[in-house]
Amino acid sequence: MNLKNLNETDPLKRIVEKDSSDELSPFDPPDAYDPQNIEPMAYDKMHPFLQKLIDEHKAFTNVLNKFEAAIIDWAKNNWTFTDEIDGGLKQFFTFFDEKVPLHNQKEEKDLFPLLHKKLVESGEHNSVDSSITGINLMEDEHIKVAQSAAIVFNFLGLGSRLPDSKSREITYQAAFDQGMAIVETMKLHIFREENILFSQAMQLFTSTEFEKLKS
Repeated sequence: MNLKNLNETDPLKRIVEKDSSDELSPFDPPDAYDPQNIEPMAYDKMHPFLQKLIDEHKAFTNVLNKFEAAIIDWAKNNWTFTDEIDGGLKQFFTFFDEKVPLHNQKEEKDLFPLLHKKLVESGEHNSVDSSITGINLMEDEHIKVAQSAAIVFNFLGLGSRLPDSKSREITYQAAFDQGMAIVETMKLHIFREENILFSQAMQLFTSTEFEKLKS
């Protein structure tokens, strides 16, 4: 990997240099999913610590896909719940409550601090503020997605208690919109981690530094 090229073309660097929105919204897929000059590393070439994170991503993606299917069916069904829709929603919120915080903690406590330091040292940072790297975007998305999941959960509960059908429809539509934003943001988030950040870690970390990471 050419670090000079990466410094000039890193999509994460370009994104963190743009003004960020306070609201969670999906990125434009054609540009966002283009890693440009960054060559993704194959799973079997990754360090076991990163492989474990990828395995956890796969488990979450399965849940995320079922959640997406559930809320799309729910919208098509005029906001009427079925056992299948309920199952997809329940699985998502249970997984998000029990598994996602543990996964995020591994990244935020172990991987991200070291990778952030390495990115700053190698010049892969915001051109105005050298303390800002792609890691800041990833951490921000962790927070925003958690907030959006709480909004969806609360709106589902609120909507079910509203006697007025119009108010209920507006509330459910807001829950649906936030749910779809979660899906799109997390799919892109996982893509960026696996195809950009993890490849950067493999390039920048020493074997000793990897061994110090918790498995």
